[in-house]
Amino acid sequence: MWRSIVAGTLVLVMVTGCGHFGLHSGPGYDARHDGGPAAGAPNVPQPVRAERMKVYTVDGTFDDVRAFVELAITGRGMVINNVSHIGNMLQRTGKDIGADKRVYAKAEALEFCSATVSRRMMEADPRNIVFCPYIIAIYTLPHVPGKVFVAYRRPPPLGTPASRKALADVEHLLDGIVKEAIGQ
Repeated sequence: MWRSIVAGTLVLVMVTGCGHFGLHSGPGYDARHDGGPAAGAPNVPQPVRAERMKVYTVDGTFDDVRAFVELAITGRGMVINNVSHIGNMLQRTGKDIGADKRVYAKAEALEFCSATVSRRMMEADPRNIVFCPYIIAIYTLPHVPGKVFVAYRRPPPLGTPASRKALADVEHLLDGIVKEAIGQ
């Protein structure tokens, strides 16, 4: 946990590892295309990554897949609170810090929440607030044309049985949104 005083307010930030989302397995998969160990990413064992994130790969265009993810979210009655333009930010700020590697062709993260699922999650354990809002990232890689990656952080099974169930429901929601968006 990191603590800081900002404008007289105590800010607590739980570090949850929002770094690299790239993880996929399946026929024809090559870790060098998503920044895995072969591409110089931190050498994190794959089972640990699988516990923390889920990434789907689909053929298509970024814009189409992003639109399908948005429709799957809003079709469930949820509102997208924020869109983080991560790819643009990295491209824009790279020159300021002397980094010229293009990480993503396009990358955005959609932030949203479910009043019902979130309430159950926080009623089960108020500390579960750190898992809200939910974020689904959509990205393409410059060296992997025609492939779109859709990813989310997996909430860990923590706390009481009620908390574990509520967090499993969050993952079920996220996974359902992604699978609907990519046609699985």
